Amino acid sequence: MDEFFMRMRFEPEAEEEFEAARGLLVDRLVRWAGQQGLPVDGFLAEAALDYRHLATADGRLGLWESGHVEELLLAWLPQQVTELPGEERADAPGTLRTLLRYLHAAQLADPRGPSLRDSLAAVDRVAEQHLAAMTDRTRWGLAKFWTMTAAEQGVDVQDGAAFQRFADRAQRGEVACDQQALAAIMERRLTGRALSDGARAEPQLPVMLPPDDELRRRAEASTTVVQLRGLAEWAGQDGRPVTATGRLRMAEARELVDVLGTGDRIEGVRSSADLPRLGLLMEWAKKARLVRVVKGRLYAVAKARPVLADPLRLWLRAFDACFELRQALIGARSGWHIESMLFDVYEDVLDDVLNTLYSLPYPMPWLRLRDTVHLAYRSSFQLDAGSDLRHRMWFEHADRDLRAVLDLLDDLGAIARDRGMADPVFLDIDPSDAGPEPLADMPPELAELLGVAGAATDPAARECADARREELTAGPVELIRLTELGTRAVRQRLLAAGRDAPLVGELAQAPAAGLLGVLAEDYDPDAARTELAGWITTRGDRDALRRLTDAVRAMTFRTRAQAMLDVLLAALPDGESERLLRTLRRDTQLAPLALNALAHRESLSPEDMTDAESLLVLAESLLQLVELAGGGDGAEEMLRAQGSQAGDAVAAALDSAHPDRAGLDELRQLAARALGSHGARVGRARKARRSSGKSGRKRRR
Repeated sequence: MDEFFMRMRFEPEAEEEFEAARGLLVDRLVRWAGQQGLPVDGFLAEAALDYRHLATADGRLGLWESGHVEELLLAWLPQQVTELPGEERADAPGTLRTLLRYLHAAQLADPRGPSLRDSLAAVDRVAEQHLAAMTDRTRWGLAKFWTMTAAEQGVDVQDGAAFQRFADRAQRGEVACDQQALAAIMERRLTGRALSDGARAEPQLPVMLPPDDELRRRAEASTTVVQLRGLAEWAGQDGRPVTATGRLRMAEARELVDVLGTGDRIEGVRSSADLPRLGLLMEWAKKARLVRVVKGRLYAVAKARPVLADPLRLWLRAFDACFELRQALIGARSGWHIESMLFDVYEDVLDDVLNTLYSLPYPMPWLRLRDTVHLAYRSSFQLDAGSDLRHRMWFEHADRDLRAVLDLLDDLGAIARDRGMADPVFLDIDPSDAGPEPLADMPPELAELLGVAGAATDPAARECADARREELTAGPVELIRLTELGTRAVRQRLLAAGRDAPLVGELAQAPAAGLLGVLAEDYDPDAARTELAGWITTRGDRDALRRLTDAVRAMTFRTRAQAMLDVLLAALPDGESERLLRTLRRDTQLAPLALNALAHRESLSPEDMTDAESLLVLAESLLQLVELAGGGDGAEEMLRAQGSQAGDAVAAALDSAHPDRAGLDELRQLAARALGSHGARVGRARKARRSSGKSGRKRRR
């Protein structure tokens, strides 16, 4: 899909694109609010969009859960927005309500989010707390704290020199301030509890999952599920005796090894602590809140009965408990041993490993997975200048522990391991291939791992990369992938963390505009085809296509309408998409978009268009360029850079039959401001052509 359109999510580094889209969105919002008689403050609307872009994991501008509403009004705005003494207080809850209403009215709201009514109710619940939050100094950001302190002490904060003198005095400790509030602000910054711009997570590809009934059947077949349930049933409501340290007595341990079939060797064993599988299951069941030790006895947790009765719920509970098994799984067994590097970063690495495997279209070679974890170690630990042999031993120790973690996930059924040839996507790109140059400060290991051409600048690193490539291509290697149960569980964790994790089929009940918008932004072509086919099937082909094209027709953002049409065409069978395009070419409202799509597909050359169609395409191109520039100042700058050539193009576009008359009027005003006298001539030239009644052009056949 074309990446350059009015999106509702941007990568953190795409600052220019985001700012252009934000400016356009706020301009349209303010105009719409005026027409509707609704309160809005453009600056606060920008701040709200900044919050969703900068401070949340998913960055979706069109999705507002209750948690987002609360964090914006009670944390982000109090921290970021400075209201100087004497200034009129802006209505942030009112602006947010208007923004939410506009997103739904303009069909920009994410269909996977709450309804408009639920979002507005979330605003109502915290609106009264907002004023107190804005005046609570402990919630302020550091810059806001000093700006407000200066203003309260009579400093003109708009006077740069005066404010700098104040800052110099503050650095010397000569300024009286609220020390308690300042300490709270600094503590929040130092402990990482402050909102930051580093929260964005990598987007995930859409996944496909079978129904829960099928996943439940697979969970029932998990040996781990059977053993955990068996352990809880064995403990029962009456309980079983344990030692003072909470371990099973050896007699009960022998019985349980046989009941559960753990495979532990019991000959000559004197303590249940020496039965590794049984000991792990005991800790696992405790962490999963299936059993607990009370007053010297091991009991089944009564509240866990519904979980034990549902294999899928039990499996998911066991999966989540994996993140709490660090000590039981890879902790030191005695004072003679030390933990590996993995022990200190266990939860983070486990999350990273699972998220890395999630939604991958191909199983990942162990070698590449291991290398990604090695990079995590290098970023987490300051490795000393010790010998390469000692460092190698540290990494090998951590690799053995990672293997133990993978064994656990394999036994549970969260991952599957096989042997085969690595997909070429995991191979390093050859330096002779065209590709981006590595960043100057990129570690060679990272550049090599990412397959960046020319990454290894020293012979040793290049030799290492060549050896890894040879290892991956010499023959079958170990391949690792998430199972569908594992995918279901990881997706649940991603959603709980506020991340976007698209699921094919979740848009079955979405409105047409919401469906096409999400497909255009988040879905790969194959997943989009599957999602769209399911959506159409539930509604009937003819009615569904009408709804979809009506949604494109109603979209007021031209670039987004183009992207919606493009994704619809790409998801339809070739013959059907061509027929639809030919039909839309004759549609008064959709002809400009259809003509663009035909030209992009090279199904229609400029010579095959009529003069009227050529003007439609020109007008559509200009309107889309105005949007991409962010409207307003950005669009004026773009037109100004083109000079008289832009004026001629605008004059021709205004003479077209393009259906977006409001957009053309805005284009005319932008051209008049940007091009001066030439822009003024645009309107006169257009009027003269209309009064003549003749176009002076021949119609192509």
